[in-house]
Amino acid sequence: MDLLRSLPLGLYLEEPVTWLHHLDSRVKLAWLMSFLATPILANVWWRIGLVILLIFLTLIARVPLRVWRQQMGWLLTLFTLVFIITCLAPDGLALEHQQRLPQNELSWSLSTEQTENEAVNLPQPTNYDYIIFNQGRIKVTRRSFDLAIRVSTIFFALIYSTNLYLLTTAPEEITAGLENLMAPLRRFKIPVTEIILTLTLSLRFIPLVLEEVQNLARSVTTRAINWKKLGLRKSLQIWLIVVERLLANLLLRAEQIAIAMDIRGFTSPSQHNVKWHQLHLNWGDWLALAAIFVFWGIRIVWGSAA
Repeated sequence: MDLLRSLPLGLYLEEPVTWLHHLDSRVKLAWLMSFLATPILANVWWRIGLVILLIFLTLIARVPLRVWRQQMGWLLTLFTLVFIITCLAPDGLALEHQQRLPQNELSWSLSTEQTENEAVNLPQPTNYDYIIFNQGRIKVTRRSFDLAIRVSTIFFALIYSTNLYLLTTAPEEITAGLENLMAPLRRFKIPVTEIILTLTLSLRFIPLVLEEVQNLARSVTTRAINWKKLGLRKSLQIWLIVVERLLANLLLRAEQIAIAMDIRGFTSPSQHNVKWHQLHLNWGDWLALAAIFVFWGIRIVWGSAA
């Protein structure tokens, strides 16, 4: 088990370098916000098209199959489960359908020769049916089917667009882009540099957390503990000891990072203006920015919900 390599989310792909890697982090952040905002009040077709667009971007970026399969496998499974559960769940409309007019009045108005108890079969103008599938206890209505598409697609767009952004953007680029975009907040005496430094250290601390979890999991596995003989109470005691050791190791790692920064003379981010990444916009970035306006224009014209 290697959590640093098998974890499907939040990993930066260093090799191979795709064309998404060369885009400026601020441009990619603008696209990420667009992917997260456009599903709001959008129709079903736009949501489905957004899922197809994200998959298409992954394919044309030539993300390795091993990474794509590793990250898309569980996400498609979650996508399918959410879709099925929402389809089979009640649609929230507890209505009983009935005729608008009494049956006797319909019979009398259509033909005086028909008896009052005789049924009248009126031809339907369309083949519309509110219930799509009804077999035993399984019932799928049009509302539940539409709700399933909306929920599953927004889950996919939310998770996968964020994951694609983290996959092709280094932590230093993310923090540098956020610091550049948050620069106007310095006028309101907001410590932007300190916030960005904390974010950078947090992103760098994630692999250390995974490494500690991996080491403790391996230490428990190598001891070949028979959990069935221990029982529930003793098993909980062992896991509490493991969690306590994990917290102690993480605090020790944090203290080591603080000592290392102190030794190198790092007193405050304002006095040590660390350039994490050099930001510059090339022709590809300007083209991607222009594409955002086209993207939003299509969303406003054809993607709005009726």
